[in-house]
Order: sequence, then structure tokens, then C-alpha cells
Amino acid sequence: MENGVVVDKAPERWEPDDVSARVDLTVALGELSLANPVMPASGCFGPELAPLLPLENLGAVVTKTVFAVERAGNPAHRLTETAFGMLNSVGIPSPGSEGFRNGLLRQYQESGTHVVVSIGGLFTQEYYTIAEDLADEDIAAFEVNVSCPNLEHGGLPIGTSPQRVAEVVEGIRRFTNRPLFVKLTPTVSSIGEIAKAAEDAGATALTVSNSFSGLAVNIYKRTSVLGSGAGGYTGPAVKPLALKLVRDAAQAVKIPIIGCGGITTAEDVAEFMIAGATAVQIGTATFTRPTAMSEIIADLTPLCHRLNVSKISELIGTLDTPIPSRSLS
Repeated sequence: MENGVVVDKAPERWEPDDVSARVDLTVALGELSLANPVMPASGCFGPELAPLLPLENLGAVVTKTVFAVERAGNPAHRLTETAFGMLNSVGIPSPGSEGFRNGLLRQYQESGTHVVVSIGGLFTQEYYTIAEDLADEDIAAFEVNVSCPNLEHGGLPIGTSPQRVAEVVEGIRRFTNRPLFVKLTPTVSSIGEIAKAAEDAGATALTVSNSFSGLAVNIYKRTSVLGSGAGGYTGPAVKPLALKLVRDAAQAVKIPIIGCGGITTAEDVAEFMIAGATAVQIGTATFTRPTAMSEIIADLTPLCHRLNVSKISELIGTLDTPIPSRSLS
């Protein structure tokens, strides 16, 4: 106790015989082995940033979400800062699957690490079209973004329905045997139910989660700051919410979880892994610190020394969760 406050003490630091001894940072997402658990979140990092950090050192790179046909995205403003995060409503502009295959994909493939292609759809069939278009390309995995508006069902995200998620995953499976990472929406009453539906349909891993819905208001104009109204809220403020979702999803399924939401440090990565994640994605942090992922990867080895683990995978799912208290009334 310090100044009347209980302070958790870190365990005694693990001192290997050779102080430069390397920690095993590898993790596995199904049959896909990553050199470390760090990758960018879709839409938050592109090959144009390659001069700023060694992309080959990342566990993987994740592309911007690709749609079957070209999309322009949403009107300005698309981004706005908040006190503890960021709101965005970019609208996922896309060159279409053909334009992506002949352009951006080639740049991602030059990164020197695994390429995960994020695919989206405004309707179920669009996912199948993209998977078929890209089935023969040299990629490591697909990330299936089921948080997009679904025009077939009144604009509701596909990811809010276990049945629709299963339909999308099962349909994509007809066109590819590559690993499928299904990116879930946080806007559900039970993420465990959606996670289980994706697992049963053939998902290899789950990305938990996409951004939370939020709003910023211009009090002088009495309008939304963002051109399309509401947007996705991301940044440090959502980390506790994302950690809870990761824990809930990990308890519901046996496949790996990729944690995403508010990660800015190596300690954040450890928190997500202890809560049940096998790997993580970093998004908002790269907007203000383009080198954030490289810095975090560099910090993982000394952090593992402090946590007394020689393999970072030893952290996965080790949260000591107390039994919830019950009211006596």
C-alpha cells in the first residue's frame, strides 16, 4: 500500500542467463504462424507507410476492406478527434476486387510478411463474388468484415444476426480453403452467440471487434461533425469495452481471437492476450504514431521478461476471473 492506495506489484523480473536472450513471440492462428502477434487493423494502415517502418517485422498486414465494385466512400468530414479517441465515417472506399487485384494487392504483397485481405459486402452474394475473384491470389488469409450495412435487410449489419454470419462464412468457404478471420461488430447483445455461429460455420479465427458507433455534434451549426452523421468510435477509451468482448468471445469458442480496440502499448497487447486473444490489431494509434506497431513489437520482449514468460503465447487466456458477486437482497 502506498499513500493509502493498494498497488499491484509486478513479479520479480525474469533474468535469463543471456540478458539478450530472445523471447519466442510467435503465435498461431489456425495453421497460420505469425512471427509476432501484432498487425494493423483494416483501413488504418497501407503500403504507402512502408518507408516509416519495416513491414516485414509485422506479424501480418491487413488490407483495407475490398468490395466487389468500386466505391467512393462517404462525404466529408470523414474524421474527427474526440477527447479520448477518434470518430470516423470513411465509408470504406474501394477500387473493387479487380482494381484491388491489379493494384494495391501487389503493393501489399511486397511487404515481406503475411497478407490478410479484408473483404466486405453490402449484401451476402457480394462476399462470395470477392472470395471467388481473389481465391487464386497469393494471400495468407481473408478477414471477413461482417459489420457492413446490409441492404438486403433494412440496413442492419450482417454481423448482428448469427444466421446471417453463418450464411456468409459458409458461402465463402465454398470458394476458398484459406484461413477466414471473421470481424465481429460490438453492437450485439451477446457477442458469444455471434462468435459461436462464425466458428460453427467454418471460421478460423475471430477479430473482436470492429468500432463502436458514436456521434459528434457541432453546437453552433447544430449538425453532426461527420458528413454522414454517426461514425465508428475508436481509440484508448474503448479498450476496456473491447477487452470485455474479447474475454466473452474467447469463453464462447475454441478458435483463436484477434483483439482490437484502443491498443497503444505492449502492455495493452499483454492485457488482450491475458483476456483471451492470440493476436492483436492496432488502428487509431498509427494515425498519431505511424511507427507505433514497430515500437510495440520492440517492447514485447522486455515486457515478457518482466512477466516471467519465455513465450508470449503463455499469456493467452490466463485471466484469473473472480466469480461475480451476487446480491444478498
